[in-house]
Amino acid sequence: VAITTRLLVSHLSGIRHYEKDITKVKEEKEKANRALKLTKPYQDKEQKEKEGKGIEKTDSVKPRKEHEGEVKSQNSKPGRRDKEFEQEEYYLKEKFESVIESLKIFKNDPLFFKPGDQFLYSTYGFTLLSAVVERVSGQKFTDYMLKMFRDLDMLSTVLDDNEAMIYNRARCYVYNKKGRLVNAPYVDNSYKWAGGGFLSSVGDLLKFGNALLYSYQAGQFKNTNGKLLPGYLKPDTVTMMWTPVPKTEVSWDRDGKYAMAWAVVEKKQQYGCCRQQRHYASHTGGAVGASSVLLILPEELDSEAIDAGLVAPPRGVVVSIICNMQSVSLNSTALKIAREFDKEKWAQ
Repeated sequence: VAITTRLLVSHLSGIRHYEKDITKVKEEKEKANRALKLTKPYQDKEQKEKEGKGIEKTDSVKPRKEHEGEVKSQNSKPGRRDKEFEQEEYYLKEKFESVIESLKIFKNDPLFFKPGDQFLYSTYGFTLLSAVVERVSGQKFTDYMLKMFRDLDMLSTVLDDNEAMIYNRARCYVYNKKGRLVNAPYVDNSYKWAGGGFLSSVGDLLKFGNALLYSYQAGQFKNTNGKLLPGYLKPDTVTMMWTPVPKTEVSWDRDGKYAMAWAVVEKKQQYGCCRQQRHYASHTGGAVGASSVLLILPEELDSEAIDAGLVAPPRGVVVSIICNMQSVSLNSTALKIAREFDKEKWAQ
């Protein structure tokens, strides 16, 4: 079989996640599919009732199960232990000198399905992606990423290295089996830098979101007489990253599909004066003792304002939330915040 970088970045490679037993993975997927089929008729009925009354359903993303980036997390309850966090590999303490070396964890394991056939969220797929970056760039993956973060002015974003002295590093917390708050256990992230090995701040994630939003919109501002600097990425690149990929799914947003390392909801409205689905991109993040989300809601640009030079990119809302607590669902909160800011903008 052939595994491309596109398959890796959309989690269609067939490479396993933390669970090694393919039977358990299939059972979980079947259980999730059955649950979705059972809830869908109710959701459709509920939606039609709201549409009939002309009411917008604002709480449109009630999470079923959240990947939280690299973990399947549910609405947090004290003492709840997600199956993801029960996997031994999640708590690896071994230090790897390079991402190439860390491939030994899974490189001899069988694929769970033929690449391109099914969606399976895989942190190890991103470990393999980081090895591709390392070979193509000729640099250590971590060096390559830190240079990119510097270009983006994300000066607080660093490796989550236990040995390093990092100014303002937060303590991380989890609930134990008795429902008590305790310090998160020690782990070494060198086996998964790309999938969950960086520390950042809310401010840095906002810079990252705005850089992507600027790059996405820059191509629409054509009559700027060279005054507008190019984006960090080409507009077509971000458009490609934010285009839903077939055969994918998103557990933390029922309106969304997976794209390239992002969950994407497309613009849609079926009936007049009824619920509108805005275009936005998001991703949750989860690690031992921490949860996060980054959501980007681009503004629907007015062509006259663009041509008249009255506005410049980035235009829209970027929401970033970081919580030093394990298994906290944040995507629906981020979407509500984005909608409030968006509503306020249009009210002005």
